[in-house]
Order: sequence, then structure tokens, then C-alpha cells
Amino acid sequence: MSSPTLPIATLPPTEHNPRTNSKTYRDRRQIVSLLQRCKNFKQILPIHAKIIRKGHERDQFIAFELLRLCFNFNSVDYASKIFQQNKNPNVYVYTAFIDGLVSSGSYVDGIKLYSQMIEESVRPDNYAIVSVLKACGCQLALKEGRQIHTLVFKYGFHSNRLVELKLIELYGKCGRLEDAKSVFDKMPKQDIVASTVMITCYFNHGLIGPATVMFNQIPNKDTVCWTAMIDGFIRNGETNKALEIFRRMQRENVSPNEYTIVCVLSACSQLGALELGRWIQSYARKHKIELNHFLGSALINMYLKCGSVDEALEVFYEMEERGIDTYNSMIMGFAINGKSIEAIEIFFRMIKEPGLRPNDITFVGALNACSHGGLIDLGYEIFNSMNRNYGIEPQIEHYGCMVDLMSRTGHLEEAYDFIVKMELPPDHIIWSSLLNGCKIHGNFEVGEKVAQTLLHFGDIDAGIYVLISNLYASVGKWEEAARVKAKMKESGVEKEPGCSLVEVNNEIHEFIVGDIRHPQRKAIYRKLEELERLLRSQGYSPATDVVLQDIDDHDKDWALAIHSERLAICYGLISTKPCSTIRVMKNLRVCNDCHMMIKLVAKITRRKIVVRDRNRFHHFENGTCSCGDYW
Repeated sequence: MSSPTLPIATLPPTEHNPRTNSKTYRDRRQIVSLLQRCKNFKQILPIHAKIIRKGHERDQFIAFELLRLCFNFNSVDYASKIFQQNKNPNVYVYTAFIDGLVSSGSYVDGIKLYSQMIEESVRPDNYAIVSVLKACGCQLALKEGRQIHTLVFKYGFHSNRLVELKLIELYGKCGRLEDAKSVFDKMPKQDIVASTVMITCYFNHGLIGPATVMFNQIPNKDTVCWTAMIDGFIRNGETNKALEIFRRMQRENVSPNEYTIVCVLSACSQLGALELGRWIQSYARKHKIELNHFLGSALINMYLKCGSVDEALEVFYEMEERGIDTYNSMIMGFAINGKSIEAIEIFFRMIKEPGLRPNDITFVGALNACSHGGLIDLGYEIFNSMNRNYGIEPQIEHYGCMVDLMSRTGHLEEAYDFIVKMELPPDHIIWSSLLNGCKIHGNFEVGEKVAQTLLHFGDIDAGIYVLISNLYASVGKWEEAARVKAKMKESGVEKEPGCSLVEVNNEIHEFIVGDIRHPQRKAIYRKLEELERLLRSQGYSPATDVVLQDIDDHDKDWALAIHSERLAICYGLISTKPCSTIRVMKNLRVCNDCHMMIKLVAKITRRKIVVRDRNRFHHFENGTCSCGDYW
């Protein structure tokens, strides 16, 4: 919980009143001094007992200090008791309690307490208004927020800057962007902070255009404003634009802060932009930005999602403090990079660490490692230990990992029985994992049962329709495959097109199947033809059985040759130095033929090729893959 945010300005007046009993005044100063020296909640208790003994429990200033400290030490229940014992709380005590409730996430209680204050005819100050508007925004309580906005005019706070900013946030979070812009337009001083708040409101609702227009109109942008733009683009899936904004920020000599760096690392993770991620780490070191838990976890996540396991491990060991989420990132990252044994070793190391206890995400990572490595006995052991040793009830994700493990290792009947006996209703993802296993292992009997179950789900995505269609096509049942595709079309579901990204000289290049948009397309296709000749001389023959359309063999050969990852690899080969690593990211699963072809390309060209597909990383080197042909 964050600490209450009451500024010093909200403190009750402390000046000495000559008519006040001097002993009472001395007692108050002594008690407040003692309270302000408290380092934890337990130190408050004997002081509170002394307050009650001396009859000062109704002193509003002391009550204010007690409430503030209780919320600082996360003691919400004790703060509630103190407030309830105060028979006539003034505005300062109300404001302290409202702000504490809101800061601890009790938004509804904060709004109710504000209403009680108004009913008791206690006039709110601007800090109480700011706190309750924050609560309304977080709770999306538009009706209550509008009522407070009306009172803002009554109490004369309509031109208060903090109140105006919170009103913009309130309307922005509630989707009333016209109202937010109206408040913004009426501000006497539309400074960079207000503009940044408005930009964030636009991004929160996917309005990239208005956010960009407002950003470009700001003359002197600070770090927070630049970071809001970068973060907004990332949250709206415009990762390349986020990096463009970061490069503009650099050209204008605006120094990024820790949060900017974490945002850019997130963009690097999504795009697989390893070189830029490395530069960001160098920048952080050069400017002596502390490698804390926040930054360290972002770096680890970036390196693992770019397929650079060794660099992630270096950051992991460099960090002085490693929390549960840091271990979780390492476990999951090792698993998807084909290092299942190493992932499990980190899991067992973590559970031996004092003060660390695995959570549900930890077990998802460990079970994923077992699945990717085909470690079925260990998978059962870890799954059964969740409830037995840690009191964690398996959720749908954990059951899904187990079904995936059994499906990948060919235990298809066992997986089917496991799903039927699950304590939770299975979702379409679990059934599709089993269906994929049936297709890989050629078990049409179980596969058809699963396919029929999935078709009765109703709301399934394009990938599942394609998987069912491909199951029928793999055994030559073209009519059934066509019926599934027709149903997919009737449902208005479209197949996601394949897309691959490759990083060259700190720039991301995108390719789709059969792409002819790239400026160097002629050189790319020449390289593709050259590779085809070399591969065939090595005995390669396209596995046309993975092309499940009812077309002739020549067309099937061409359909395979122009897959997006092949084009990305060819561009990498003609654009990078010999023997350097080529890194490709694909949005779909790599097909069997491309997998076989890339192994041979890595061997012939003496390159390491790292491909990140929808399921995992494939590290191709010397004719082999880190997945062991098991993905």
C-alpha cells in the first residue's frame, strides 16, 4: 500500500492559543513528538494508551497524527477504530481518514466517508476533494464524481490546479473525454502536467491521434511527458512508434528516468530488439541508474524474451535483491528458451531461499518447463506439491500446463481422462492443447472427440478452427476440413496472418508471407532461391504434407518457400556480418518444414539463428535446435 499523500498544508494549525491550558499544550507537543519518531506500528500502541490515560483521545491534532501514522504502517483497521472513537472529527481528521482509505485502495469507503462529512456539515478543503475525486476515478464512480464537481464550484475550488487535474483524470478514466477536455480547456494555466494527464486519458481509450496532436503542441516537453507517450504507444500495441518517440527524445537531449527505461525495455521485449535493449542497459550503467528490483526485472524479462539467456543470467546474479517475480521471470524464460533443466534448478533453488515462497505464477513457470522438456514424472511431482506443500489450489493455467505436458509426450488418453476429471471446467485452450497433441502424434480417434467438443464451445478463435481443419486435412478428410473452414467463415472469424520481425542495425524489419514490400525484395528473393538450391543439394525436400490445402505439389513447395520467417532470415543473411547471430520473432507457431529448413540453413551458413514463435524460442545451431524437435 502506498503511503497517504497528505501534504504538509493539510496539517491542523499548531500555534499556541494563550487561552489553552499550558499543561494540555505541553502534553500535546510531547505526544506528537513521540508519534513522529515511530518507526513501526507496534511503537504506536503504548503511545496511544498514554493518550487515552491522559484524556487526549478527542484532541483533533493528535487524532490526525495517529491516523496518518496508522495508514503509513498499513494499519487500516486500527485507524478505523481511532476514527470511530472521535465524536466530532474536524475537516483535518476527515481528510486524513479519507486520504488514507483511498491510498490503501478502499475507494468505496473513501467516497462514503466523504458523503458522511458533507452530511455532518463539515466543509471539505481542497485536499479532501482531491482524495475523493481520485477514489471516484479509480472506482469509475462517474455519478458521485459529477456531484463532487458541482460542489467544487460551490466551495470555490474550481480554479484549484490539483482539483482540476483530478477532474480531468476522473472524466478520462470514466470515458467522458469531452468533459475531461472541457475541464482542460478552462484551466487558466494549461501546463505540461495537465497536458500529460490529458494525453494519458486519450491513450487509455485507444485515441492515439488526439494524444499525438496534443503531444506535438507542447513546446518544452519534460521526461514525464515523453515517457507518457512511450508508455501509451506500447499499451496500444504501437511498439515501433514507442521506439521512434524514444529516439526523438534522445535527439532532443531529454534524459530518460527509470520508468522511461523500463518502458523502452518493455518495447524491446515485445519486438525482440536485443541490440537496443543492450544499449539501454549500457545507458543505465553510464548514468549510474541503480539496478534495483524494478529495473533488474525489466532487463531480465527483455533479455529472456530476446532469447539471450546468458545475459539475463548475468543481470540476475548482479542484482543484490531478487524477489519472487524475478525468480518467476527466470524460470519461465529458461523454459521457453529450451533450458528446461536449468529452469527446474532455479525453481528448486528458489524454494530453498529464506523468506521466499512460490506463488501460482511460479508453478506455471515450473510446469511449463516440464512441458517444454517432456519431463512428465517431474511435472506430476510439482503439480501435486502445490496444494500438499504450499496450500495453493491449482488454477486453470496449471491444469493447462499438465494437459500440454501429457499431450506433447503422447499420453493422449491419459490427458483426456485428466481433463474429464478436472475440478475446474476445462476451457477451449486446454482442449486445443490436447487437439494439437493428437495432430502431432497422429491420434485421429481422440482428436476427433476433442474437435467435436471444441466446435460446441461456440466462442473459439481462428487458431482453433484452423487446428481442427488441419486435423481432418492431415488424414485426407478434405470435405470435413472444408466444412470447418466454412463454419469459421460463417462465424466471422478471420485467420491471423503470419508475420515475422528481424532486427538489423537497431531497426526492426517486418515481413509477411510472400512479402514484396521491402526495398531490398529482389536481393531477398535471390538469397531465398540460392538457399533453396543449397538445401536441395544437401538432401532437403519440402515437407509438403504440412501444407494442408488441396493444391498440387509445385504450389505447395512455393507456399512453404515464402513463409515470413524465411524471408526475414534471408534479409538477415544479406544484411549482417558473417557468423553473427540472426534473431527472428514470429507471431505464429513455426511449421515443421520451416523448422527443418532453418536447422539446415544454420548449418550451411555457420550461423546461429534464434527464432521466437508463439510457443517458445528455437535456438538453431550446427544443424540442431534447442527444442530437440519437440515443440
